[in-house]
Amino acid sequence: MTLLRATLWVVIFLVIFRVVLLPIRVTGISMEPTKHDRSINLVNEFAYLWHKPQRGDIVAIRFVPSDNSLEPPHVMLLKRIIGLPGETVAFVNGQVLINGEILDEPYEKPYEMDPCNWNSAPVTLGANQYYFVGDNRSMPPEYHTHGEYERNRIVGKALF
Repeated sequence: MTLLRATLWVVIFLVIFRVVLLPIRVTGISMEPTKHDRSINLVNEFAYLWHKPQRGDIVAIRFVPSDNSLEPPHVMLLKRIIGLPGETVAFVNGQVLINGEILDEPYEKPYEMDPCNWNSAPVTLGANQYYFVGDNRSMPPEYHTHGEYERNRIVGKALF
């Protein structure tokens, strides 16, 4: 009976960590201070089976770099959703504007030594697009992977 229980636990463990939860290692500081460089995070691949991704969710995104990108071709990014389908997203003096209104971001920690000063033209998201960005906005925007991606690129929601 003990062998049967042990086998059952091994099968359950393998299913959970091979099918449901995807371990992802954070590389870089773009999600600091929320997610730290070289930390391991679990992503629930079934999180969005019954509901849509929400603003503020930290998600894993299957990233496809542009031809001139230095990123490897198969990378998972851990980013926060700030813009939802149909919304207009812009950065003005470091603040996120959603449809012209300032977005309240309690998770975003301003750095006094190097505050965010991003500015970008408004981007209107399509019916199936989300806007992603990391929490560390003290980095210059050109060193920070952010922008709009299709829903099918979202792999799952980060736990914790």
